[in-house]
Amino acid sequence: MKQKSKSPFAFVYLRVSLGLLFVLAAAFLAVLGIGQFSAQAEEEQLSSVQSSDPLIPPGFDCAQFRSLSLDKQENLRAGAIAIYCGQAQGGSPTNFSDTSELVQEMLAPLLGGTDVDVITGTDSITHPTQSETYTTSNPDNPNQIFIAYNDSRTAAGNYSGGSVSSDGGATFTRLTPNPFSTGHGTNFGDPVALYQKKTGTFYTVWLATGCGGQGMGAWTSTDGGNTWAVGACVHTGGSDDRESGWVDNDPSSPFYGRLYVSWNDFNVGGGALFVTFSDNGTTWTKVQVTSGIPFIRDVQITGDLSGNGNVYLAGMNENGGGFPHTDNNLIYKSTNGGASFTNTYTGPGFSGPGVIAVGYFACMFSDAGGYWRHEGWGEPAAYNNVVHLVYSQKGAGSDAGDVYYIRSADGGVTFGAPFKLNSDSTTRPQWQANISVSPGGDLLATWYDGRDSTSCVKGNPAVPCYAMWSRKSTDNGLTWSADGMLSDVQSPLPGQPDTSVQSTYAGDYDYGTATATKHYTSWTDGRVPIGSQSQQDVFTDSESAGGGGGGENIVLTGSARTKGTKSRVTLTWSPAENDGNIDIMRDGAVVQTTADDGSTTDNLRNASGTTHTYQVCETDGGGCSNTINVVVP
Repeated sequence: MKQKSKSPFAFVYLRVSLGLLFVLAAAFLAVLGIGQFSAQAEEEQLSSVQSSDPLIPPGFDCAQFRSLSLDKQENLRAGAIAIYCGQAQGGSPTNFSDTSELVQEMLAPLLGGTDVDVITGTDSITHPTQSETYTTSNPDNPNQIFIAYNDSRTAAGNYSGGSVSSDGGATFTRLTPNPFSTGHGTNFGDPVALYQKKTGTFYTVWLATGCGGQGMGAWTSTDGGNTWAVGACVHTGGSDDRESGWVDNDPSSPFYGRLYVSWNDFNVGGGALFVTFSDNGTTWTKVQVTSGIPFIRDVQITGDLSGNGNVYLAGMNENGGGFPHTDNNLIYKSTNGGASFTNTYTGPGFSGPGVIAVGYFACMFSDAGGYWRHEGWGEPAAYNNVVHLVYSQKGAGSDAGDVYYIRSADGGVTFGAPFKLNSDSTTRPQWQANISVSPGGDLLATWYDGRDSTSCVKGNPAVPCYAMWSRKSTDNGLTWSADGMLSDVQSPLPGQPDTSVQSTYAGDYDYGTATATKHYTSWTDGRVPIGSQSQQDVFTDSESAGGGGGGENIVLTGSARTKGTKSRVTLTWSPAENDGNIDIMRDGAVVQTTADDGSTTDNLRNASGTTHTYQVCETDGGGCSNTINVVVP
């Protein structure tokens, strides 16, 4: 871990102050408040002018906008219809003084490495919006990382985007031309990114017209995300929204290799919650989880990394939305490979984050009548029957939001008291958290954090607004380190100048994941202006699982032999410390702790014909080796 920050750690928070402070010569042009705009438009009917936007269904009757629950949907198609029907405004450019000489405020992050901008190439200010991220990697080849995100550069025909790394995240390349813009019709965005270890395949899932009008289509890659083939329709539907996905990559699981995708279907009960699963990515089995009444938002889906096959779906009852509003967290659990789900937990009500409502959604900022919609959604994670959930709630007084963590030690049935992850005493906002767990029970929670800013101005690159902060646990959530900054700079509050996208949009989620050695997280960032406007880009960073440093250079090899019912796996690694201990991990679980002397054996019975994944990790937090698959003869 890097050393820095204003945090209880014994690290110094280094800062190079802004070399140039901007004083705006003219008052900022206020954009018409969307709340009033929406109220005035509430009764509007079908426009006599037919839209040329491919996202607008031909002859769409705007009188049906609310009856179709379009006001509650997060997808970019629903946003385009809202703009067309006068229920929302599209983005608009913001004009500030020339910022070509602006010196970015550089910080020394306590956590993570160097931030990487995954948006390579150039964009115009007309369609520059990239946000809402889903990050995954190949656990057997950690050099391969894929990040999917919404990207408006080819709007209105496509809102998907992806970037790949073949060097472990040091650099990324944006996929150009975009492979997800063809094969399933018009792509509406809402990314899911998965890696299926069993077949060595990356999957990505998006909302698309080719799967029933607004269902979910898949694309696959077997070469590390560099080239993609059109896959199956994950679900054929006309009103799908906010999908999420997870894949069971533990070889010891009874459902090893199974893919899961969750979503809200607004064609059923006003937004019923569904899950579909597949072992081969081609044939999918759909399961209804809720009736749609009350409406339970699909927050995210995950599964237990210890190999027990359990799957967990986090939902949120937003109790009608708006602001102020009350939220409830819910957990649904499957123990039979997704064939059925049971509501194991419904949490107490809490005040949702925000400062203002724009239509159905609460927003974190009042700029331009309301900006950055967010109802408090977070992410679940699970390891060894312990379930974790992060989320946001309203802070005290003028504080728009704080980030909280809850933990269940009984498989999602009961949860302990909420623990506030951001330790600051300011009234600045914290929001939109994600969490990842490694196969060893190491956790990283990450969120947007405005504690070091005094104000935020939408689209103004001269006004720092937030950084990404994180907090780690190395004991499956029992205890947590101090919170520290993950990103390298304070980002301005990025604008949303794309007129085809709702003005309140800045990305609705960031899905974090982990391997045995790394946590991966990405976010919406505004540090790169186009012209004089801060706009939405995707940045990413990673943090070692377990902490520490040099052990990531450990190289592990292994072989196996069998005699009768007894098998022996011989493991060797280098370099070895010779003065410490090392954990031997088989299929994600520690099976042995031994001297770090460079070799050991793992004895198995009745294991002939099986394949096991091995990794070694230094017990002092120095790091882990590569992972290897050993076939037992």
